[in-house]
Amino acid sequence: MSYELRSARFLAAEVLERTIQPGDTVVDATLGNGHDTCMLARLVGEQGRVIGFDIQPDAVASARERLAREGLLERCELHVLGHEHMPEIVPGPVRTVTFNLGWLPGGDKSITTHWETTHQAIEAALRLLEPMGVCTICAYPGHAAGDEERVELIRYLSGLRPQEYNVLHQRFLNAGSGAPECFVIQKQR
Repeated sequence: MSYELRSARFLAAEVLERTIQPGDTVVDATLGNGHDTCMLARLVGEQGRVIGFDIQPDAVASARERLAREGLLERCELHVLGHEHMPEIVPGPVRTVTFNLGWLPGGDKSITTHWETTHQAIEAALRLLEPMGVCTICAYPGHAAGDEERVELIRYLSGLRPQEYNVLHQRFLNAGSGAPECFVIQKQR
């Protein structure tokens, strides 16, 4: 068997699969169409909880429908709300928080995540993480808001104290400037 280097989303999923245990509480900070939400709901099991956020009602409806089809909806609490409101909703601590920045796949590309609110949400996520918990962030440069988020993410995450967090940045050097990138932040003990 060999190991294949794959995209940012696959790295994030692999990290989440290795971190989440049945019964955990986790956050999907950007529901999108609900693919990651379903994965998270399977990983937390019947006793676990997924708390999800998206500002677009269509995204929340799509995620809700996908979860219902797979029999996972009862494990999830979905909010039509920006992820910057996470501290108002999530009691903490949580095992993981996951972000997919950019726009809703198949949706209106003029509606994107923006650094101002993403920054607030990431700061909240890091405070909510339990020791050894992780935050995964898939960033999608190649459009104005995505390029800004990538630059600011690198600046912000580079400044986190190594005594408190380990930060990994994965990108394919030969994939071009708009290729997705993955950031993984693990809170120390």
